[in-house]
Amino acid sequence: MAALAWERSGADWPQRAASRFVAVDGLSWHVQVYGSGPVALLLHGTAASSHSWRDFGPALAERCTVVAPDLPGHGFTGASKDRLPRLHGIAHALARLLAELELDDCALIVGHSVGAAIGARMILDGRVAPRLLVGLNGAFEPFPGLAGQLFPSALRLLSLDPVLPYWIALRAYEPGFIRRVIRHTGSQIDARGVALYRRLAGSPRHVAGAMALMAGSHDDLHLLMGDLSQLRCPVVLFAAENDGAVPPRQAARVCRRLPYCRLQSLPGLGHLAHEEQPQAVAEQVWAAWLRVTAQPPSGGDDERKRR
Repeated sequence: MAALAWERSGADWPQRAASRFVAVDGLSWHVQVYGSGPVALLLHGTAASSHSWRDFGPALAERCTVVAPDLPGHGFTGASKDRLPRLHGIAHALARLLAELELDDCALIVGHSVGAAIGARMILDGRVAPRLLVGLNGAFEPFPGLAGQLFPSALRLLSLDPVLPYWIALRAYEPGFIRRVIRHTGSQIDARGVALYRRLAGSPRHVAGAMALMAGSHDDLHLLMGDLSQLRCPVVLFAAENDGAVPPRQAARVCRRLPYCRLQSLPGLGHLAHEEQPQAVAEQVWAAWLRVTAQPPSGGDDERKRR
């Protein structure tokens, strides 16, 4: 499937001046780099892209060097060589990208949804050693119960269907379809954000990439949950109280597994909290960074804080 055409679909892309196309190990990455200070890697969630950080990123870039890639198969980055990309493989590929950019001294990872799980996998695999991992409505757990047994298998089968991504892409142009999908996540974003998601969803290649990531990561999330107790990096998990995609209670369960974790609520916001109130969420992330860097964790239950 053809990728989105940068000359046409990316002509007015947010932070376009910061965009680069970098080939690493046969994969063509679209990544945005801007700002100055400690390196902050921003990892978007499934079906999103670097556009998700269009306002959050510049707010953080006042203090950090922001690195915001499109994940494999998403946006303007090429598809993974693996039909179903796995978390270990994505973690390795991202580390290779950072090395190619000479920005592998990553100090902060901010991951939204499954991006938080990818960030955790990078740390656990020894790919990076940041001072802090921030999860924004992080999707760490696999689908529960019967859905966990049936949904991933169905996704794997559907990912083999070359027609389905085209059908979903056609639906993206139905009036109100994308806005309804976003509303189900508990978020209300501006018209510009809705238009950008519609543009992405109108690309069969992007849709196929999102489906492949969901199907490929499910089993890996079981393994990740078992490994979280080994994560020695401080973690702050932000949970939006209106999140319709990742229930806030998941963040509490995940936090209990982590040696150094702080849980913070985002009242009145949904799954795309960082797009609803980018400046306010960026300020909270930076406040979390200052707490960690001012007083690094030394172990013990006193380091585990929840609100």
